[in-house]
Amino acid sequence: MATHKVLIFNRFERFWHWTQATAIFALLFTGFGIHGLHDQGDFGTQVTVHVVAALYLMVLWVFAIFWHLTTGTWRHYVPTTQGLFKVARYYAVDIFKGADHPYRKHFWRKHNPLQALTYLALKVVLFPVIWISGLAYLSYGLWSQGAATNAGLTWVALVHTAAAFAMAVFIILHIYLLTTGHSFREHVKPMVTGYDDIDLSDAEAAYLKQDEPQRIRP
Repeated sequence: MATHKVLIFNRFERFWHWTQATAIFALLFTGFGIHGLHDQGDFGTQVTVHVVAALYLMVLWVFAIFWHLTTGTWRHYVPTTQGLFKVARYYAVDIFKGADHPYRKHFWRKHNPLQALTYLALKVVLFPVIWISGLAYLSYGLWSQGAATNAGLTWVALVHTAAAFAMAVFIILHIYLLTTGHSFREHVKPMVTGYDDIDLSDAEAAYLKQDEPQRIRP
């Protein structure tokens, strides 16, 4: 194995990541405003921004799912137990002892086992819950039958709000982890430039130099 600078986040992934983050922050901010947790902006504007950001995010997710399936990048999110315990132990104990992170990124596995498991849970559990409850909220006028469905709307609102708080917790943990180990700048830089230090086997390095030379820097 030798370390090389490799393009692992292409333009679409970086666009998807940053615009998704912007939309999520807009949704959290306006969502908190709608629930009266702050008074920055009038209620109507906050609802409009919330709905527009939600619809944009849903369209983006559809494109992202299509892109992952057609490019094979979904493989990076397949969970594995190989190295999972070491990574979990690192974040629970070893990180406070100043130990090095036990996982080194690989060309075909850019997320560590805990990241892959977390991102998969987001995509198959939390995102769909927010998506479905949000659509049910928006379309209440279509399925409302007065008092008979008031309890249903209450549950939809509770599920949507709980999922939003779960997303807020994920964002806080995500940002916190960017401050651990390497510097915040070093963690964020690959998602800006696309390039990161990757351990490549001789076969992977030869493949990139021969078939995708634009993805590897000397």
